[in-house]
Amino acid sequence: MDMLIKVENITKIYRVGDVEVPAIRGVSFTIKSGEFVSIMGHSGSGKSTIMNILGCLDKPTEGSYMLDGVDTKNLARDQLADIRSRKIGFVFQGFNLLARTSALENVELPMFYSGVSVAERKRKSRYALSIVGLDDRGHHHPSQLSGGQQQRVAIARALVNNAPVILADEPTGNLDSKTSNEIMDLFTRLNRESNITIILVTHEEDIAKYSRRIIRFLDGLIVSDEKVKKAGRKK
Repeated sequence: MDMLIKVENITKIYRVGDVEVPAIRGVSFTIKSGEFVSIMGHSGSGKSTIMNILGCLDKPTEGSYMLDGVDTKNLARDQLADIRSRKIGFVFQGFNLLARTSALENVELPMFYSGVSVAERKRKSRYALSIVGLDDRGHHHPSQLSGGQQQRVAIARALVNNAPVILADEPTGNLDSKTSNEIMDLFTRLNRESNITIILVTHEEDIAKYSRRIIRFLDGLIVSDEKVKKAGRKK
């Protein structure tokens, strides 16, 4: 597998008035193309900060972050936005769907500013919805969909630009256990069948075990980085 992500000696310090608050204290790791990795840790451990850096939503104070061979350190804001649109699909706990917009139109959103024709946008969005099993829900609005269906729409939106990596931040946090398992089964299938790299932030051990590798954070440091012996929930 090719190297997709390389993080070297990253630190992140937030300044609150005259006080410096270290969120990340010098961490290094690599993620290969096609991996399924969970990042775990309690609140304040640094897991959300590292997710923002991996998603090019924030920059480290020190250290380097290489994404698909590109050093993001000195990129301007518009260059980072371009990388996000081409290389990264985002899935969030709160779904982040536009309430007055259909499922199909929500999936189209990442393509609105990339010069894709209307016909092509609709074709790609319908295909993305079919991948997540919502072929017949394209014209439904979020209020007409269950929580699990809304998260599937969000996953289709993350897939539509063929980004090589999906960053999922607590994607099952608003779902019941049965629906959570269905969403994680979908992530597992996408990873195995389409070789999409998935990086999942979660505080739930049973959710993390769907991945093949778990990186644990504590107080801004990596305290363990281990392979999962058997992915998926216990039967």
